[in-house]
Amino acid sequence: MSAPSTITFLGAAGTTTGSKHLLRHAKRSVLLDCGLFAGLKELRERNWEKPAFAPGDLDAVCLSHAHIDHTGYLPAITRLGFRGPILCTTGTADLLDVVLPDSARLQEEDAEQANKHGYSRHKPARPLYTEQDVRRTLKLVKAHPYDTDVKVTDGITATFRRTGHILGSASIDLQLDGPTPLRVVFSGDLGRWNKPILRDPEFVPEADVLLVESTYGDRTHPPDPTDAVARLIHDGASRGGAIIVPAFAVDRTQELLYILRQLEDAGRIPSLPVYVDSPMASTVTELYSRHPEDHDLEMQALTDRNANPLECHRVQFVRTPEESKAINKVSGPCVIIASSGMATGGRVLHHLKHRLGDPKTTVMLVGYQAVGTRGRALQEGSKEVRIHGQRVYVRARVEMVNGLSAHADREEILKWLGGFRRPPRVTYLVHGEPQAATALQALIRDRLGWDVRIPTDGETVPLGG
Repeated sequence: MSAPSTITFLGAAGTTTGSKHLLRHAKRSVLLDCGLFAGLKELRERNWEKPAFAPGDLDAVCLSHAHIDHTGYLPAITRLGFRGPILCTTGTADLLDVVLPDSARLQEEDAEQANKHGYSRHKPARPLYTEQDVRRTLKLVKAHPYDTDVKVTDGITATFRRTGHILGSASIDLQLDGPTPLRVVFSGDLGRWNKPILRDPEFVPEADVLLVESTYGDRTHPPDPTDAVARLIHDGASRGGAIIVPAFAVDRTQELLYILRQLEDAGRIPSLPVYVDSPMASTVTELYSRHPEDHDLEMQALTDRNANPLECHRVQFVRTPEESKAINKVSGPCVIIASSGMATGGRVLHHLKHRLGDPKTTVMLVGYQAVGTRGRALQEGSKEVRIHGQRVYVRARVEMVNGLSAHADREEILKWLGGFRRPPRVTYLVHGEPQAATALQALIRDRLGWDVRIPTDGETVPLGG
């Protein structure tokens, strides 16, 4: 008798990072997402632990999208012996060419800084993986279009459908062959309806087992962040200081550039120097313009008029370290957009370190800040943070702009769930902190009457059939 089909939740269960869900079926094993943990120290340390599966035994990996908390562990499993295909959409494949090398460089730079300043307990500090590991990983990537059946491995077929979260983002619809065929659907990270740039999420017709994200399962987003952005730009400009925006290089930076350009064209904000201080964000912005299959009608119409909606009037895309350091000498009002979105690493740390002590500085937080990150500390009003092992006092004004999130809120999640023709046999809530997941669980039970559960970290559940 064959072993039962199962899913094991190895990340993004009770938290929002480290997305990894291991599916076993008919002696085959497929990993859904392969992300890094971030935030709390005990989570980050899990990136260094021996994985709960043998990478060399995996038949394939399927990716929902390119964010590092969904893909950043791929080079680590390649280093440990994984040699199977990495299946994803064409947009995700293009982004992997950018985000994974950047992740390796950041880890190598962080290890170098730790060794230089002696703030690591490891002697010497080493990166989790290197750019050489990334090169081996990228050779395994197999790109596929949306809405096409793709063979994952023997007995397992996948279909990718748009979720509108970032470029290339998709739900993964898995059909499992056998005496009793099964359909397992993983939402990945759901995007939002009626947002600029990307198309709306696509519905999935049916599932026996459903895994759905719950990041914002306990709240709804404000309808439009444009007014808040305009107000903060005006306020920051009037105080004569820099406006620092920690922003993910993928999607958040592009949406912010879109909003700033629209506000400039409407005469609602002054045209300030805008520095996009991220080689990755600069490249990703170009990629967004090259993937019309992901564009919504508004973005397509603007592009057709040859007015790039992703470039402000005085934008400068900063690539070299020398150009980045030169921004420190800029005085007067300006906007500095730099990775990472939760201020956990990257060039934004140098700008925060240089300018947080200036009361004229504004820090604009434009997305979810996970527990344990510097962004969360700033959001909660911390008067000091540690950057590169040094204490940095916070005298800057810190403001949160809600509504820019690329994640669906509770009502948008429910809207997506409403697209199923029949209730799944069981629904599991992943990628959410306990409060958000618990609230969404109660809401789905109340409104839809579904069997919905919150898996624990490391839990293995049968798929049935």
